[in-house]
Amino acid sequence: MAAKKGKTAGEGEKSEASVAVPGVGKIKEFTEFLELSKLEIKKVTWPTRKETTVTSVAVLVLVLVMSLFLGIVDLGLSKLIQLILS
Repeated sequence: MAAKKGKTAGEGEKSEASVAVPGVGKIKEFTEFLELSKLEIKKVTWPTRKETTVTSVAVLVLVLVMSLFLGIVDLGLSKLIQLILS
């Protein structure tokens, strides 16, 4: 019995199509990524305009309150340090 010595394209040798143009695999991967991303974006439940407005106002109010609080604490600690050092 004689053993086969030739290899097929799937046994380690690359086919001519995959060798001909370098980088084609990366382009296919990127195209597939974009297609899958497009499908996922369609599944997203987007907030309504009212929900977005209410959430944005809540964030702005929280930022304002925290800024005032931290400003007052900073001022108080600055006065305390000045009192201790003088």
